[in-house]
Amino acid sequence: EMVDSINEMSIKISRSEKMETEFISSVSHELRTPLTAITGWGETLMYDETMGEESKRGVAIILKEAKRLTQMVEDLLDITRIQDGRFTLNVEQIDPVAELEDAIFAYRELLRQNEIDLEYTPYEGDLPLLHADPARLKQVFLNILDNAVKYGRSGKRIDVSAGADGQYFFVSFRDYGPGIPEDELENVKMKFYKGKSKERGSGIGLAVCDEIMKYHGGKLELKNAEGGGLTVTIRLPFDEKK
Repeated sequence: EMVDSINEMSIKISRSEKMETEFISSVSHELRTPLTAITGWGETLMYDETMGEESKRGVAIILKEAKRLTQMVEDLLDITRIQDGRFTLNVEQIDPVAELEDAIFAYRELLRQNEIDLEYTPYEGDLPLLHADPARLKQVFLNILDNAVKYGRSGKRIDVSAGADGQYFFVSFRDYGPGIPEDELENVKMKFYKGKSKERGSGIGLAVCDEIMKYHGGKLELKNAEGGGLTVTIRLPFDEKK
């Protein structure tokens, strides 16, 4: 009887998880259309020369929030793809330093707007090409930078450095904000986890990044830095095609 009860409970849990995944996927797809319209019309209005400065500032805020919601929708869709086994990588040989520097360049304007200095220390040695999905890798870089700006903006500085050891190419991102309480460090990569921070995120960005790194055979590590702030390090393996 106990075995039958456990089996029945397992089936019900599986059905519940499937319904949850299908619901998240359905809602995320439905949100794409209005967000695309909002973003499109917002970008069109920004070119209206008759609009006053205050109105332009309002439209810029609308665009910023619409893009943030769009990224949340994409993260939710990634979560559902991971859960039902549809998540895939388009792997090719890449130069990881070039991908990192492209991401930093793309983020410069947002850093400037938030009056945050970025100190970048490149890797000076020779690196072999790595097998990775460049789009997914850039997604990880941008998500970590976004978190560093959001949660560490009080420190007004982000340090990024690249390096390598015998097994991994790694990139470290350090902010100078308040860091994360030690009792939360193990949980922040869990999907939908909400910490105690005043600026709580969606709880899905880091979870997606962690899964992307696992699909690459790599790692995503978090630790509080000495003197304050958080250090996020990603590690990509050499000579391992996923």
